[in-house]
Amino acid sequence: MTTTRREVLGWLAGLGAAASFLPREANAYTRVTALRGATLVDSSGVRPNTTIVLADDKVLAIGHDLPLPRGSTVLDVAGKFVIPGLWDMHVHGAFLDRITLPLCLVNGVTGIREMWGFPPIYELRERIERGEVLGPRLVVGSSIIDGPHSTLPGALIVNTPDEGRQAVRDAKTQGADFVKVYSYLDLATLTAIADECARQAITFAGHCSNHVPLGDASDLGQRTFEHMYGLSLATSTRETQLRQAIADLPLDPANSFAWFKRVLEFERQAALTHSSPKAVRLAKRLQRNNSALCPTMVAMRVYASPADRFANDPRMKYMPVFYRDLWRDQLTNWAPVTQQEIRQQAEFFRRRQEQVAEMHDHGVEVLVGTDAGNPYSFSGFSVHDELELLVEAGLSPKAALKSATRNASVRPGDAVNLVVLDGNPLKDIRNTQRVHTVLARGKVLGPAERQKMLADVEKAAQEPFPAPQQTCC
Repeated sequence: MTTTRREVLGWLAGLGAAASFLPREANAYTRVTALRGATLVDSSGVRPNTTIVLADDKVLAIGHDLPLPRGSTVLDVAGKFVIPGLWDMHVHGAFLDRITLPLCLVNGVTGIREMWGFPPIYELRERIERGEVLGPRLVVGSSIIDGPHSTLPGALIVNTPDEGRQAVRDAKTQGADFVKVYSYLDLATLTAIADECARQAITFAGHCSNHVPLGDASDLGQRTFEHMYGLSLATSTRETQLRQAIADLPLDPANSFAWFKRVLEFERQAALTHSSPKAVRLAKRLQRNNSALCPTMVAMRVYASPADRFANDPRMKYMPVFYRDLWRDQLTNWAPVTQQEIRQQAEFFRRRQEQVAEMHDHGVEVLVGTDAGNPYSFSGFSVHDELELLVEAGLSPKAALKSATRNASVRPGDAVNLVVLDGNPLKDIRNTQRVHTVLARGKVLGPAERQKMLADVEKAAQEPFPAPQQTCC
């Protein structure tokens, strides 16, 4: 949407910021910043040589040769590209606010979805909104709801449909933005959770339960499906046989993760018998139900790789020191060891990437998420890794960028969440890593500000933090 000169003059007058209409001292009440000469890239298209006028934390106008009040700050961004702020739709670790929040902002991530909520994070969300803490917009899930078994220490275990309903009511009361469901819920309990979510006007999202086919969970109203779980089974010619094998699989409550790993092996086998017609039918169901995929490829690639493949990543300097041991220990249960396992897992990962791209081609919404906080998935940074992997899977740079910006367009009246890049992301998606300036929450985070924030994070990472028992998933 392009703004005319007449419109911007009227808006400036309404804000009390235009010297043409109001006394010079009126500028003290409204900060006006203009980005001049950029190429604006958003879901509405590509707009070269654009001026974007910002008033405090709102987009005031977009166009060419726009009038500005005296005292405006003008940033010459000729030759650069402006995109909407990025989102990470699967994050853990917002509680490490001195680490997670600045790492997101310096990387142009102005919104995150925290997938495991508890009261201090709900309070952090409100402190960010009040301007007491500088951070991205924070959307927070409930405590993870699972049962009667779980791989996660600390998950909220529900044993019956009634307990599932109560968990939903409690989540709504506590302030969750959505309900997070997990891998072990049976059909009756998931159905009760879905029904109670509808009653309470709250959405639910999370893992595809190993006991409920992905299409059926979508029909119940599940909004997003994480990590590509359930996708291979739902599109396999052997789905019926493999689901029966899952139903017959004994589970030792003392070692529930072993059962989970066996189910993943069935998923790997399912990927070898992929059916394109089944994929088309599944995509139609997901579209009809407004269900999206959040594949977190960057995290799944780590789990499909030898344990030491990413151990020397230079971004480790921004992570709390306890993460190195925590991540190493987590991967002992996940990582392939033998050459055969390594080959099998690499092939499984490639096939899952192709399945996500296929779903996208059939019109299913794909969201960028990283599972940040899990091994070698770094807050902020890994959003750019995920974008690369989506393009590697088969999405165009334009489609991948839409997945990371939630298909946003920049319009007058919007909150300011903008990223200035030194390169064209539509030409090479890796150009999203070339962040020059981030504008969010009334702040202009230029190169110097961003470098200082990174230095502060590196220093904070060396300080003692209480290590969580679990960061997944």
